[in-house]
Amino acid sequence: MRLNPFNPGSISVRRGGGGGFPGGGGGQLGCGTIVIALIGALVFGIDPGQMLGTMEGAQQGTMEQTGAQNENAAEICDDNPYATESCNALGNLNETWQPLFNQGGIPFQQPTLVFYQGGTRSGCGAASSAMGPFYCPADQGIYIDTSFYDQMQRELGAGGDFARYYVMAHEYGHHVQTITGVADQIRSAQQQNPRQANQLQVLMELQADCYAGVWAGRNRNLIEPGDFEEGMTAASAIGDDTLARRSGQAANPESFTHGTSEQRMQALRLGLETGDEAQCDRIMQIG
Repeated sequence: MRLNPFNPGSISVRRGGGGGFPGGGGGQLGCGTIVIALIGALVFGIDPGQMLGTMEGAQQGTMEQTGAQNENAAEICDDNPYATESCNALGNLNETWQPLFNQGGIPFQQPTLVFYQGGTRSGCGAASSAMGPFYCPADQGIYIDTSFYDQMQRELGAGGDFARYYVMAHEYGHHVQTITGVADQIRSAQQQNPRQANQLQVLMELQADCYAGVWAGRNRNLIEPGDFEEGMTAASAIGDDTLARRSGQAANPESFTHGTSEQRMQALRLGLETGDEAQCDRIMQIG
């Protein structure tokens, strides 16, 4: 995908401070959560509010942002080719989504892209690279350790620039859900009906996949041969059923939190082929 170089003055980027999982004391991540986090490394769009719900920072909705926040965006984005690629994607995502919000009369705020290595702290609590890329609604940040992209290609066979852009666009989709209020509605529904919590989470993840497709569909002139196939390969590789089989487990639909490979491919395809964000609402309606 031929994205134009980002404009340093038009994106919000920072380096994440040191952190990771603090030792000792209450409100820490337990072994079970760490196991989930390791599985989450293979799944895009992990919900840190759900993952880190036992942490005091997440419970209180704190907005701690450690690390340098006023550094030059060009310097941060020049750390490595993946960082530059991510910044290019962020710039294009902002340019694509902001006009849509303006047209709808909805206040728009750009997310902040946070690069970190190993571990960091977010507004949702402590985070580790084992979690993979994630979006934190508390501080509206997209967090990523770019070494994940090598892992994604090596362990899932999902390589190529469009597969990486899909990651960014999916996380941005969660930002769209946050500022439209969809994320709050889903979390409220999960609290009211815990038995349907996983099913509701699947719908939110599929809608984020659809939003990723909408972004690509609205930039169809930038798509190159092979991009569509890279996206479908990535979407298939991260389906809950496929991940379960890869880990030697039986696929249990009741435990799914992101959707099957087929559902994820369908959601991405729906957004890409229509370029219409309203079509993504159908996912919430039909389940």
